[in-house]
Amino acid sequence: MLRRTYDWVIDQAEKPWALFTLAAVAFIESSVFPIPPDVMLIPMIIAAPTRAWLIAAVCTAASVAGGAFGWWIGAEFFDSIGRPVLEFYGKDGKFDELAIAYNDQGFWAVLIAGVTPFPYKVITIFSGVTGLDFWTFMATSVLARGLRFFIVAALLWKFGAPIRDFIERRFGLVATVAIALLIGGFAAARFLL
Repeated sequence: MLRRTYDWVIDQAEKPWALFTLAAVAFIESSVFPIPPDVMLIPMIIAAPTRAWLIAAVCTAASVAGGAFGWWIGAEFFDSIGRPVLEFYGKDGKFDELAIAYNDQGFWAVLIAGVTPFPYKVITIFSGVTGLDFWTFMATSVLARGLRFFIVAALLWKFGAPIRDFIERRFGLVATVAIALLIGGFAAARFLL
């Protein structure tokens, strides 16, 4: 099933609506969706390396916009929308203690979550809930998400053909590592917040 999905995404990378699909995935991933946009970003760049910078820019812009939406959810709808999402990730318990500590270190939390496999949506909502300064949040999100997606784009642009060959020959290993990173990010969210 994963192999068919990979092949489908590679095929979709050349379709006229591929960037819109990537933007939608990146936007909703930053606020509520559990699957990171990398599942589309990486195959799209591998399939069309000449568009690597455009793909990374669209992914970054949509992800940051989705992050702003997540911040807004936390700030305006914590009890009705934000709390259920945080409950899903098991992060609703120690809220008051964390809010004070978080706002003192918010820049670093957003930066780390924006670059690593840590679920970014937890940080976007939590930033709004705790009242982290919106402009600090946005500037850090642009930096973090830009770093993440443009580093991936640069590596794939430079080494795309060998990476594509490696992925296609060892797809099971690559899929296993990707799933382990995703699960590890959710586990980190559960135990660190």
